[in-house]
Amino acid sequence: MSELMAARGLTKRPVVTLGGDVVAQIKDTVFDGPAGRVTGFTLSGRGLLAGPLKQSLPWSAVHSLGRHAVMIRGTEVLAEPAAVVAKGEATHGRVLGARVLTDTGSEVGTVLDVVVEGGDSGRVVGFRIAARESLEPGSKRRRHKVFVPRGETLAVSGQALVIPADATRFVADDLAGFVSQVEAFHLRGGAARTAAPEERAPGGSRDGFEKGTAP
Repeated sequence: MSELMAARGLTKRPVVTLGGDVVAQIKDTVFDGPAGRVTGFTLSGRGLLAGPLKQSLPWSAVHSLGRHAVMIRGTEVLAEPAAVVAKGEATHGRVLGARVLTDTGSEVGTVLDVVVEGGDSGRVVGFRIAARESLEPGSKRRRHKVFVPRGETLAVSGQALVIPADATRFVADDLAGFVSQVEAFHLRGGAARTAAPEERAPGGSRDGFEKGTAP
């Protein structure tokens, strides 16, 4: 599996060409909810007074994601915003603060961040959540922060994110430990399709993430 990264940590990371020019910084991470992947990034200029740019960075145009910068070959790979935010397809991922429910109806926590797989796919593999006691029975830590894998689809209904109940057996305290948990989850068949939101909760939607500000 490719390196995992927290999407929230990409915000404000500089965008640098292979020639060493800093041309922008990451503003928002944009998700395609139903597909469960990152489509790219909206951008802003550098500096305290810099505002949003009229260009975006498609995920496919990223040369590499480093710890300190997002590398691109050159400014020619930047695109119009529509290349990343396609109406009716890709939406900003306002999942921060959303309640996390299992497909059996148990509330297990609140979303703190989205975990993305590096490499070519940009696949969303899980979430960092503030766990409730129902996720860790007997725990004395009321708001323990853990990583939990997602199902094959990202089911969102209202302000709730729905994950398979089996996913709660594969939590980790850090990204390093989460890699093996995600692999184990998929090997056990835990990535099977999550039930559609309207099948599990009133007023459901198939639109994946709601529009809003990304992490």
